[in-house]
Amino acid sequence: MKNLLIDIAGVRVGHAEDAKVASGATAIIFDSPAIAAIDVRGGGPGTREDALLDLANTVDRVDAIALSGGSAFGLDTGGGVQAWLAEQGRGFRVREALIPIVPGAILFDLLNGGDKAWGRFSPYRDLGYAAAAAATNADFALGSVGAGFGATTATFKGGLGSASAVTPDGVNVAAIVAVNAVGTVTVGDGPWFWAAPFEVDGEFGGRGLPDKFTDDMLRMRIKAGPAATARENTTIGAVVTDAVLTKPQAKRLAMIAHTGFARAIYPVHAPTDGDVLFAAATCEKPIEPLVGLTELGTIAANVVARAIARGVYSATALPFAGAQAAWKDRFGA
Repeated sequence: MKNLLIDIAGVRVGHAEDAKVASGATAIIFDSPAIAAIDVRGGGPGTREDALLDLANTVDRVDAIALSGGSAFGLDTGGGVQAWLAEQGRGFRVREALIPIVPGAILFDLLNGGDKAWGRFSPYRDLGYAAAAAATNADFALGSVGAGFGATTATFKGGLGSASAVTPDGVNVAAIVAVNAVGTVTVGDGPWFWAAPFEVDGEFGGRGLPDKFTDDMLRMRIKAGPAATARENTTIGAVVTDAVLTKPQAKRLAMIAHTGFARAIYPVHAPTDGDVLFAAATCEKPIEPLVGLTELGTIAANVVARAIARGVYSATALPFAGAQAAWKDRFGA
């Protein structure tokens, strides 16, 4: 186990960034179409093909998932991923036509100091294509990469994180999350992560939780609030398993796993957050549909929380005057 999304066989991940723009994209490519669903809890989401994932609708499998910065401009990322898949002959067949199915979600990173004067067309279609072309089942970087390149939180630089686990029955589950939350991933201004109870092998510093919680630690810290800067918001990601799931079961997995956001971000699902979590299943290992799915969701939520903390822990500051400091800038490793 590499503690990454690629611990799920048949899943590849690729990143692409534009350092001048201070933004990027991440492509999750499935070697074979995967059952997929979506759970949206933020008050300001930006999504692509979310209606297709509704349980009442026909298509139940996807070829890829696109995650991106850029706010609504970043929705072009999915088109770039789709273009790369089309070149590979991938897609949903309608007689002679093949249509690659690529849901996606975006986060707001337009006020992070990068140059967003890109002219008539945004760079995100090209970033999506580059991310898809770079996708591999080898280790991939965390922190200020891909969709998390320009991400921020209320207190420290945001980033892209990933984590994985195995259920007692041998089912694998992993998550990838780009963390750009309106709230904070750390307790107050200290080194402790809200996700500390779920940490595995010191994967985000091993600092645990404070001995006691003060009123100041529990005070709301949000972007544009009195203790934060005027940046914007959203946490987006995907949880993937090799369990055999139906589309409704994948929806339930997304709903349960989304509680991992609440275990790692304080506050969460705010009116200006765009929090979105996809769930996908490669359908390799049978699972009991009630207790088994509940256990899978429980572990998946822990994995999501760990991925969020790892994204912030691994991030590095952007090279701009006034850029938000990274967690390691203040607390080291």
